Amino acid sequence: MTLWSDIGAILSAFASQDSWEIRNALESNAAWVLGTIAAALSGFLVMFIYRLAPLLDRHLERTIMVWSYLAIAMIIFWGVIDRFVFKNQEPWSTTIPPLLFMIMAWFGAAFNVRLRTHLSFSEFRSRMPRWAQMSCLTLDAILWFIFAVIVFVTTTRLTALSASNFQIVLGTDSVLQWWFLITAPLSFILMIARVFENLFDDIRNFRSGEPLIKQAVIGGDV
Repeated sequence: MTLWSDIGAILSAFASQDSWEIRNALESNAAWVLGTIAAALSGFLVMFIYRLAPLLDRHLERTIMVWSYLAIAMIIFWGVIDRFVFKNQEPWSTTIPPLLFMIMAWFGAAFNVRLRTHLSFSEFRSRMPRWAQMSCLTLDAILWFIFAVIVFVTTTRLTALSASNFQIVLGTDSVLQWWFLITAPLSFILMIARVFENLFDDIRNFRSGEPLIKQAVIGGDV
């Protein structure tokens, strides 16, 4: 009964939209159970949305990455001019770029899971029997899902902690850190969707006789 009551407390805390209650509720082990379920369901939902909107499937993460990178470049470019030409420096010019870089890295990781550019071992696996290739790809999906759930739950806790303490980005007066931190669990939901996409593609290829192992290309297309 304790597990179910803790799950109910988490759902009640999120319904209240009170960051302090959410933070306290997420401290229980029920957060792992509910987080796994929420991550899986959200991943399936995003995968379904990707299939309905191929444009998002092809460009969502890359668009976020490009705009994050451009924002970083603009802030640093203007910061150099502001400092050496106008003898001035915005205090947030050294704190916002690292947060934007983390966003770029998180969404980039999700997209490259889809491209299978993270330790794919394609040269080695292509020499394996077909059943062994499928076993490795299934193991990849399981490990990626476990990893994504761990990050999803822990970063959700971190976001709630930051929001409950009203942590402000250094150098600013009213920009809260959790506005940036919340992109971490969101990006790993996208990663889970990419894991599911790959797994369904692998199952379809296995049944149809199509090649299972393909050469991964960084920055390629889905």
